[in-house]
Amino acid sequence: MKESEQNLTVGKVSEQLFKFTVPLFFANLLQAGYNIADMVVVGRYVGSSGLAAVSNASMLCFIITSIGIGITVGGTVLAARARGGGDRAAERATIGTLFAVTALAALPVTAGGWWFSRSVFLLMKVPEEALEQACGYMNILSCGTLCVFGYNAVCALLRGLGDSRRPLLFVAIAAAVNIMLDLLLVGVWKLGVTGAAWATVTAQAAALLAGLFYLKRRKFFRGFGWRDFRPRLGTAVGILKTGIPSALQMVVVNLAFLLVTGMFNRYGVTAAAAAGIGLKISTLAGMPCWAVGQAVTAMAAQNLGAGEVGRTAETVRAGIRSGLVATGIAVILIQLFARQVIGCFDSDPEVIRAGVLYLRIFSSFSGLAYAVMYVCDAFATGTGAPTLALFNALLEAVVLRLLLCWFFSTHLGYGFAGVCWGMALSTLPPAMIGLGYCRWGRWRNGLPER
Repeated sequence: MKESEQNLTVGKVSEQLFKFTVPLFFANLLQAGYNIADMVVVGRYVGSSGLAAVSNASMLCFIITSIGIGITVGGTVLAARARGGGDRAAERATIGTLFAVTALAALPVTAGGWWFSRSVFLLMKVPEEALEQACGYMNILSCGTLCVFGYNAVCALLRGLGDSRRPLLFVAIAAAVNIMLDLLLVGVWKLGVTGAAWATVTAQAAALLAGLFYLKRRKFFRGFGWRDFRPRLGTAVGILKTGIPSALQMVVVNLAFLLVTGMFNRYGVTAAAAAGIGLKISTLAGMPCWAVGQAVTAMAAQNLGAGEVGRTAETVRAGIRSGLVATGIAVILIQLFARQVIGCFDSDPEVIRAGVLYLRIFSSFSGLAYAVMYVCDAFATGTGAPTLALFNALLEAVVLRLLLCWFFSTHLGYGFAGVCWGMALSTLPPAMIGLGYCRWGRWRNGLPER
């Protein structure tokens, strides 16, 4: 086993989980950082209209990215089970098949991004002064869908094999490329939102190429020919059995955020910019529990594949503890420095006021509930119950979030603040359902659920 890989079926669970989580956290943080770089640079050099365009387009782009992440989660689970069971042939079959599956999935997603983005932005009620910029940004980023899917496939496979360090390296490459090109294309050459989009696409391509050459050097395949990426039907079914519900889960969550963004857009470009900034900052607060969840998925799958039910149970307990502590620290920092952080994106006093209100409500107790929900859903995915995670996503994002946002903002007349309260309260019931699965789920029989 390479130095960068961990055997997640031995050793103290909490220590192994921590060691595996830390690189994932920094990888997520870097990825969020280079996405935020677009907003910071555009906000400084283009203004509020460009900032609103990027924040709205980023929501749609994140849905596309989420499809890729969701599909590739199936690769994480299969690779982890193969590694836990010591099946090297299954590892190789998973790698080639996952790349084939994600490449095929990228084609219709790319076309959809080109053809339907304007209609989606109109439904979102993107402010008129930001609409054309948002469409241009989206069209360019759609060109990079294959790179996004391929990069996530590399990282998903490495996580399943117990390697969380290399994904951090690949994200660092992407972050460096993106930030340098943002400053050059937007700040120096004055290409505006278009320049930020090309910076992001180039960064994603760089990360994918770095990942592919690493896998080739590790001799997971001989070259870049058809034989190396030939899909195996049984493996493809296994990947999609987990990947499709996971992708749907992420799409549902982000579509709901898209609709909520539309609610914010009704209050004008200032509210749209503030909500976009607030969402980016609250996303940073979610970085720790995202990393813990990714680690829990891989670790639970490896241990269940090895028949270690006790370690599987301890994995989710350690994950919930870690998620609560890390998210709690992030929430406290955001509450203490909300005004200063919002001001880094936009100096408009009205944007700062609305952004601080967003963070005061949404990045509070709901962050802790979200951490529990996310870790439990990640555990369900790793133990073979991705439909439970999908159900929780539908409940939280569609039923509760949209209903509560409408109720507080429109029915009770709280407006912008009401949308924030609806988002904050929607995470509580799904967290309880996730805890119930971890305590009484059928995974305790010792085999992944079917």
